[in-house]
Amino acid sequence: MKQDSKTREQLISELRHEYERGASIRSLVASTGRSYGSIHSMLRESGTAMRSRGGPNHRGRR
Repeated sequence: MKQDSKTREQLISELRHEYERGASIRSLVASTGRSYGSIHSMLRESGTAMRSRGGPNHRGRR
């Protein structure tokens, strides 16, 4: 069953809001049941500024 565009636009708006408030993509995956790739694509589609990789304990490459 295909979702209508209003529902998709509403979801994208909610995802962007949560991501910009600090939610991780993985937490959005857990709360929506959608794949990492679909969440990432929707955030990019909405023009969301993506954060760099890693959390508070991320050290980068050595």
